[in-house]
Amino acid sequence: MAHNLLQGKRGIIFGALDENSIAWKVALRAKEEGASIVLTNAPIALRMGKIKELADLCNAEIIPADATSIEDLTNLINKSVEVLGGKLDFMLHSIGMSPNIRNEKSYGDLNYDWFLKTLDISALSFHKMMQVAEKQDAMNEYGSIVGLSYIAAQRVFPHYTDMAQAKATLESIARSYGHRFGKLKKVRVNTISQSPTMTTAGQGIDGFDAFYNFADQLSPLGNASADECADYTITLFSDLTRKVTMQNLFHDGGFSYMGISEELMEMMANKK
Repeated sequence: MAHNLLQGKRGIIFGALDENSIAWKVALRAKEEGASIVLTNAPIALRMGKIKELADLCNAEIIPADATSIEDLTNLINKSVEVLGGKLDFMLHSIGMSPNIRNEKSYGDLNYDWFLKTLDISALSFHKMMQVAEKQDAMNEYGSIVGLSYIAAQRVFPHYTDMAQAKATLESIARSYGHRFGKLKKVRVNTISQSPTMTTAGQGIDGFDAFYNFADQLSPLGNASADECADYTITLFSDLTRKVTMQNLFHDGGFSYMGISEELMEMMANKK
């Protein structure tokens, strides 16, 4: 059900790949709530994914951009302001990729050039998009910028390898830039630490099914779905959360504060 929470607002959605993507779900909900949006992803992702289908559903323009390139981001943000007819009210950063994970490198055998690439794509791009938006004076006051994170930024999940450092960096950037952008333009910056989610990217991580099932059994409310994450993201884009900033917000059914559950204790007891 729509509530016109984003009526008249304008924004950019980074990272929609296919119908399993959280960014895809956020784009649909933003449109449903009255927003006008631009969709963007790296050129290679545009070729591999279904973003043109999403653009048709959202009546949105697609502007390709490599989120690690200042030149591409400057072009994206300037064109978005032009296409949308005014400054931006929100941006979603839903970007993450590790060459080390893709090439099945263990944490004790990382390729450091790939590690730096992981950080650039998955975390520094968050800083870059905000820095460009600031320099172009592209954000409206009380705008909202959200990045998607994961609890591996705080806890050890062995198969998540260098993406854990990327998410920790992402969350740190949100705090630092949240302070800066709040003082300059009253722009809010937050990250959402989402449950393991059945996205195309998530399922590419070794052991993902174990991550997913463990979190689902431990969380009193179960894992949060991509659709539920989209709903939560919309509230952060809306005027209902104008004083929420610099936060890492856990959206995980309670997983982040659990120690152990009765279900897991029973499973362990039954294995004896």
